[in-house]
Amino acid sequence: MPIELTSYKIDKPDDLNLIFGQSHFIKTVEDLYEALAGSVPGLKFGLAFSEASGDRLVRRAGTDDELVELATRNVLGIAAGHCFLIFLRDAFPINVLPAVHSVAEVCTIFCATANPVEVILADVGDGRAVLGVVDGYKPLGVESDEDVQARQALLRRFGYKLGSSGAE
Repeated sequence: MPIELTSYKIDKPDDLNLIFGQSHFIKTVEDLYEALAGSVPGLKFGLAFSEASGDRLVRRAGTDDELVELATRNVLGIAAGHCFLIFLRDAFPINVLPAVHSVAEVCTIFCATANPVEVILADVGDGRAVLGVVDGYKPLGVESDEDVQARQALLRRFGYKLGSSGAE
């Protein structure tokens, strides 16, 4: 059977962060929900997970109906088995990634970003595989000393500690 390479651009507002990954079991939705809800008090999120067998439904959950609907619509568009998508409002992936990684069903995290994301897919007719993602844009150059200082100042504003080596 021929393989068709295709892509799907994740539809999201610029102010949202996302985590896109692959898992392996129907209980992923409950476990991701519990991990996210327990990681940051009052976290606003929506998640969706596509089953690869059985009823082959998109399972969904979250604390924000708009984000749940957005995740569901995008997972339907991606249409690859056992992938999950989490949208975060007013939160950074770095704050929840340890919790997401700790979920036993999670196999891979393809990206965690606020950038535009395009999912590269291989379609074999009855199923689709995620080959990878395009996260953001191509680099335009190399940071200057001033850019290093600006990066470090931004991270300090976010509350991250930095060493003095400049190699954060």
